[in-house]
Amino acid sequence: MSSNMLKKRLQAGKACVNGWLAIPNGFSAETMAQCGWDSVTVDMQHGVQDYLSMVTCFQAMDKHPVTPLVRVPWNEPGIVGKVLDGGAWGVICPMVNTPAEAKALVSYCLYPPKGKRSNGPIRAGAYGEATPYQATANDEVLVIPMIETQEAVDNIDAILDVPGISGIYIGPSDLGLSLGLKPILDREEPQVLAIYDKLLAAIKKRNLFAGIHNGTAGYAAKMIGKGFRLVTIANDSGLMAKAAREAVQQTRKEAGAVADK
Repeated sequence: MSSNMLKKRLQAGKACVNGWLAIPNGFSAETMAQCGWDSVTVDMQHGVQDYLSMVTCFQAMDKHPVTPLVRVPWNEPGIVGKVLDGGAWGVICPMVNTPAEAKALVSYCLYPPKGKRSNGPIRAGAYGEATPYQATANDEVLVIPMIETQEAVDNIDAILDVPGISGIYIGPSDLGLSLGLKPILDREEPQVLAIYDKLLAAIKKRNLFAGIHNGTAGYAAKMIGKGFRLVTIANDSGLMAKAAREAVQQTRKEAGAVADK
């Protein structure tokens, strides 16, 4: 893939549906990549993924038309540079609460003069040679801070005004925790929905995009209607468990007492 197809869709105002990989396995990544997602994110923060499993997942997805993204474990330059070198077209970064933290994230994602990223795109380009990758990476890479706290919400205008920020990604569980609520997805509390409206208004004013993590397809569709343009639905292990549970329950129910636990 020579350009970021997800970025093109987002710039055109299209809603994008994002898959999420917690399982550190190329076969499950390959299976997910065939399911119609616009992008698929390897989760190195809360998923059971490390750098080598991320590369394996990317290799497995390469022949499918999905844009590979990564959620890094934290906002630090070593891992951000490595996931980009490994082939990520976007970095979702947890717990960005201030403009200073947003500036740091941008600097880790972009090559000089816009940032401080070190040259060595071992999978993204040809390492040790000048390739088209280095010339276009700053324009193609998506830099996506996660907004997960009241502090980040309060600082949203300053965060979004940092040059190089592409959009934001809402973590509903951590946002809830920071507000003294339960850490759940698919939130309906009026105070949380009001925060979403505030964030979406700030995004719209700057012609950027907002993403959000969802538990169900129905809620994801509702969030697209609200103005979100990148919606994630659960993750691979959650979707597998849901389908398996439903299959077992349906079989036991329709078979009757002989199949009861």
